[in-house]
Amino acid sequence: MNQVFEYIVPVIEFLALLFVLCAGLFFVAIAIIYVIDKTQTDSSIRYNYPVIGRMRYVLEHLGTFFRQYFFAMDREELPFNRAERSWVYRAAKNIDNTVAFGSTRDLTKPGTICFNHSMFPITEEDATKLTPITIGPDTQHPYTPEHFFNISGMSYGALSAPAVKALSLGAKKANIWLNTGEGGFSPYHKEGGCDIVFQIGTAKFGVCNDHGSLDEYALKDIAANENVKMFELKLSQGAKPGKGGMLPAAKITEEIAHIRGIAMGKDAISPNRHPEITSSDDLLDMIDRIRKITQKPVGIKCCIGKIEDIEHLCQTINTRGIDSAPDFITIDGSHGGTGAAPMSLMDNVGMPLFESLPKVVNSLKEYKLKERICVIASGKLITPSQVAWALCMGADFVTSARGFLFSLGCIQALQCNKNTCPTGVTTHNKRLQKGLNPHSKSSRVAHYALNMEKEVAMIAHSCGVDNARKLDQQHVHIFTES
Repeated sequence: MNQVFEYIVPVIEFLALLFVLCAGLFFVAIAIIYVIDKTQTDSSIRYNYPVIGRMRYVLEHLGTFFRQYFFAMDREELPFNRAERSWVYRAAKNIDNTVAFGSTRDLTKPGTICFNHSMFPITEEDATKLTPITIGPDTQHPYTPEHFFNISGMSYGALSAPAVKALSLGAKKANIWLNTGEGGFSPYHKEGGCDIVFQIGTAKFGVCNDHGSLDEYALKDIAANENVKMFELKLSQGAKPGKGGMLPAAKITEEIAHIRGIAMGKDAISPNRHPEITSSDDLLDMIDRIRKITQKPVGIKCCIGKIEDIEHLCQTINTRGIDSAPDFITIDGSHGGTGAAPMSLMDNVGMPLFESLPKVVNSLKEYKLKERICVIASGKLITPSQVAWALCMGADFVTSARGFLFSLGCIQALQCNKNTCPTGVTTHNKRLQKGLNPHSKSSRVAHYALNMEKEVAMIAHSCGVDNARKLDQQHVHIFTES
């Protein structure tokens, strides 16, 4: 027993000494922080409440993570509520997506989407396959996608390498397209061998020459890749219309800098427009130039500010000839997402998709261009009801970015503009990326896409049409009574 005490006593003495040392260091640190807070003049909270006033910033930061779990109701959180995210998570995991007891949605709230079901719905036996739509039928390499739900533009840089790789692998499994975003054609986009839509942003990353203009040789080289099916000329996006892309310096690695052709150590901010495009005529000239170089379908992406801009574009097309028209228009609503954007633009600029989409479709029909120009809807469309609504409004295809981020495991931590994403989706921190396995997550990407189309088809059958492409405006209404 005495021998045991001979060993225990020194251990206890050491622990006691360690405790005293740590306590001493703790109080010294508190004293230092106290002095710093009482001598600074930047924060009145820290001056009036030294040390404890700092808890405000800690709690404010933690609130971003915990608010959605403990305080927000299922249907009230923005930008996406818990009910919406839960549907995506279950669809991505390919598990039961039914709910019990009744809807948690306030069905009497103005703005609620209501589908006009038929007294005689279509049975599964009578359902038909999607009516194929070919984009750019007059180009040398037209594109006929198999599915109407695809992956919207997300750059390598905004997303991590494992995330882009998982999207590429998942897109291949589901046989849908993946838009590169404006950050260039990375090896991770190519990883899965899926169909690719190459986006040309205002900075022309990946296809920019030393003078800052379009590099035709680089563009032709990308077009030679058989997996690249279309080219999208980005004019603006919904989260920041009137401003170009923004990639914070903290997220720029040497590889990203090489792919984009930018410098390390400073924010990468794209111009707010293409310098050579100042009118509808200039836009059609650029579309024609890209189409001649690539021999593939070329379209534009924009957030609508004034419907008159689209009407003027339509008038210019009809003046020049229908062959001058873009092969598609991607309409991004002001609810669109991004990795980084000024709040003043994100909150207050641009037309919401529920307003802009029907207006654009109606304008194209008025000028007899709807059969020539395919419409792709984008911007906060992550659930079957939202996607079905877009098809009813005349969209030929729907793309989603944040829906697919949720399928990768995104928890809406709102850290996209930093390098601290806890799920590894939007960070280049290798430690945080380890939890994102591209191969396992790719299956979730594919499940989400396929389950989306399955449930949209279910809505279509309920409305009495045998496939989702036959949905139109008579099948939906927006509840407006208070």
